[in-house]
Amino acid sequence: MSERADGHGVRVLIADDQEIVRTGLSMILDAQPDIEVVGTAPDGRRAVELARRLRPDVCLFDIRMPGTDGIEATRSLAGPDVADPLAVVVITTFDLDEYVYAALRAGARGFLLKNAGADMLAQAVHAAAGGDALIAPSVTARLLGTFARTGPAASPAQPIEALTYREEEILAAVARGRTNGEISAELHISLSTVKTHVASLMAKLGARNRVEIAIWAYETGRVRS
Repeated sequence: MSERADGHGVRVLIADDQEIVRTGLSMILDAQPDIEVVGTAPDGRRAVELARRLRPDVCLFDIRMPGTDGIEATRSLAGPDVADPLAVVVITTFDLDEYVYAALRAGARGFLLKNAGADMLAQAVHAAAGGDALIAPSVTARLLGTFARTGPAASPAQPIEALTYREEEILAAVARGRTNGEISAELHISLSTVKTHVASLMAKLGARNRVEIAIWAYETGRVRS
């Protein structure tokens, strides 16, 4: 379970333009003993205002909202130019949503479908709060497929230092949606060693989180659908 440094539960902000969805997500998360919903918003503009004031541990944003959508809200709170980015997980009913890649590019740490279930929702919140956020394997496959059809917008940046063989292995695992624990078991190395390699990958690639590591792997053809 993820807790903040002060021992309290993970604080979550929810943004969705449908009241019934906001209510449902709030009920599911508030039922968790270590998660607290601290605010809800009907659109991206209000979500950004609340997030900047409340500084939640995790923002759970719908992609499609009127006015300021989830992509723009994510960019405002977690984009490349944000000095102290918040953890954002985008959530949608569209499992082939064309905006998913743009949301991840905007700084979202992960992607979740609204039909994922209560357990997966709680896991996604804990993962984002703990810095172990990633794209679920089923969504990774769709993202790869979309990217294969559209291609990168620009040539991917080259690492500042060549990746080692082990880093290439971990890069591929991260891109396929594996958690640190799963990578540890698959490669028969300690959890601390996995974390060290992931940190090294972030430094070499200039990535701020696991999703950006995965996107770089897609762009360079390290992982294919």
